[in-house]
Amino acid sequence: MSGLLEGKVAIVTGGARGIGRAIVSLYAKEGASVIVNDLVPGSADEWVNESEYKDGLFPYYFDISDSAQVRANVLEIKKRFGHIDVLVNNAGVEYNELIGMISSANMEKMFKVNVFGTIEMIQAVSRIMARNENGGSIINISSMVGLRGNAGQLVYSATKGAVIALTKSAAKELAPKKIRVNSIAPGLTKTEMMDQADIEKLSARISNISMGRIAAPEDIAGGCLLLACDYSSYISGQILPVDGCTII
Repeated sequence: MSGLLEGKVAIVTGGARGIGRAIVSLYAKEGASVIVNDLVPGSADEWVNESEYKDGLFPYYFDISDSAQVRANVLEIKKRFGHIDVLVNNAGVEYNELIGMISSANMEKMFKVNVFGTIEMIQAVSRIMARNENGGSIINISSMVGLRGNAGQLVYSATKGAVIALTKSAAKELAPKKIRVNSIAPGLTKTEMMDQADIEKLSARISNISMGRIAAPEDIAGGCLLLACDYSSYISGQILPVDGCTII
């Protein structure tokens, strides 16, 4: 039986760990050839080589906020595989700082990666997708804090709110080219970042999750599979919360 993404070529930025790695693994399981992007050279090599789907995984290390690196690598991917069908803009950085304590350097880095990097990838990849008979699917990972806000995350929530806004605009502009653009907005998710957090301080937020648990990276990957496969071929410009039905 063919997988839901059989024959598709997908790029997942920030794919070496956490949510990105879960998306990569699920896409490969469903038959896609997956470009595993990360900034740090070699960061995905070990687990890719150990994966049962390693024949469908291809690490590419470049900075998504550097337009020259993006163009060069996207063109190389197109030359190697012939087409690009799915782009998941997952790479991101997060610094949580209270108002009055916000670091200019951290603010610039978050916008550079979370917003500008996403735009760079959309620009480069959409040009390739526009040549496909069936267009393609672009999935931007935003966050529920981009929809609702959260104390101590002013800048981070601003970058994710920007991702939500650019998703809606890109969807309208690219729809005539059969390119769908949607966003997944995760709630609290069990990643390496969460391992460093004080769970006691998060207890109030966790108690507001109706399903009674924090999301696993695989929960986010499932939403990304839906938006990548052909069953969502008429869905675009949408923000899909994956937050376990969190009470505001």
